[in-house]
Amino acid sequence: MAVVTRFAPSPTGYLHIGGARTALFNWLYAHHHSGSFRLRVEDTDRKRSTEDAVQKIFAGLEWLELESDGEPVFQSHNAAHHVAVAEQLIAEGKAYRCYCTPEELTEMREVARAQGRTRLYDRRWRDRDPADAPAGVAPSVRVKMPIDGETVITDLVQGEVRVANDNLDDFIILRPDGTPTYMLAVVVDDHDMGITHIIRGDDHLNNAFRQYHVYGACAWDIPAFAHIPLIHGGDGKKLSKRHGALGVEAYQDMGILPSAMRNYLLRLGWSHGDDEIISTEQAIEWFDLSSVGRSPARFDMEKLTSLNGHYIRETDDGDLVDGVLPIVEELLRGPVTEAAKTRLRSGIGSLKERVKNIKELAEKSLFYCQSVPLPLTDKAVKLLDAEALENLAVLAISLEKLTSWEIGALEACVREFADAKGIKLGQIAQPLRAVLTGSTVSPGIFDVMAALGRGEAQARIQSAGKQ
Repeated sequence: MAVVTRFAPSPTGYLHIGGARTALFNWLYAHHHSGSFRLRVEDTDRKRSTEDAVQKIFAGLEWLELESDGEPVFQSHNAAHHVAVAEQLIAEGKAYRCYCTPEELTEMREVARAQGRTRLYDRRWRDRDPADAPAGVAPSVRVKMPIDGETVITDLVQGEVRVANDNLDDFIILRPDGTPTYMLAVVVDDHDMGITHIIRGDDHLNNAFRQYHVYGACAWDIPAFAHIPLIHGGDGKKLSKRHGALGVEAYQDMGILPSAMRNYLLRLGWSHGDDEIISTEQAIEWFDLSSVGRSPARFDMEKLTSLNGHYIRETDDGDLVDGVLPIVEELLRGPVTEAAKTRLRSGIGSLKERVKNIKELAEKSLFYCQSVPLPLTDKAVKLLDAEALENLAVLAISLEKLTSWEIGALEACVREFADAKGIKLGQIAQPLRAVLTGSTVSPGIFDVMAALGRGEAQARIQSAGKQ
């Protein structure tokens, strides 16, 4: 039997970290088994579901490069089939119409809670003749749950889990207005989509016991369940915005690479020995559910950014340029020239060694893309006193005589100048850095000079005394 997994978000908000990890685990499990990964939008809550949320979920999955097999399924489009299944269950005596008024249901819940019972509905309409129905009450439809014994589920993460059937309500599968509930819709859709493995957060574990019996009532094969512990903050408390529980688009805006985010999410609750850096190819090869832990994982922003720095260093320079250019152009409020792009391609290799996100890389790349006269920081301006400007003017003459504009030749020329003047290297290198980058911080100054190229470097040095 081919493995088919699914990610089924509710479009009532953004794609958060927990949802992204669930999608990743489903995607990896399907690919590990050469199966299919499907996407279903559970939009039956029409009041809270929004098109904006749908598009953010799609965009988040696209950024994470978790492509679904086949077109997304929208749960709301299947409502007629959900209702038909409920009607069939009524016809087979496996579900029934409940005519309880809201007041009766409230009273039942209060009594049950006072008695310490988890089953809140007293099944009063389970075997009652519908002819007794009160006038003017629109019925809901409830499924008949087993009364005796217990329900046992062998979960691929949690192991064997059980619940006494007397604790399970005859829950509603059709509301009084005729619309299907989540509990029915999810089972029908999973069956229709051929889902073989349901991998989701363990906050759905209680739902599994109820959905298990809907499958049974419909005489359908029951998928394997795997309920993953939730993600907590570093303090062990439920993950919130203060811990970093943001939409994945926020991490994209921060400059996190999708490859780094996938690696980080993979290690939140799953392990493969002591391996920390795991490529997507390795993850597909290694991923299994037996290595998912049963304890909540802890989100650590510092670890994510550190991991992101590793992936930036490993990324091809050309790909990094493509990634930073939109940010650079936004910062410059205009397009980058071809000459500037060439400088950026030459210089980004040394820049990427010092950053932890793409946004920071773009900011540090800015000087390669700016034009003369270069804007200077206050610290850079302080370095350019009369003596420094005079030294730069003389150095410029020596640089013009160079036949090679390579790092070694540039370093030798500047060192010879410093020795001839009887000054320390830093006394000329720091003012040189100020006029070439506009700052007092940059990669090695000779790397910068080589990346800028002869013409641009000389133009920036010559402009120093004119600002």
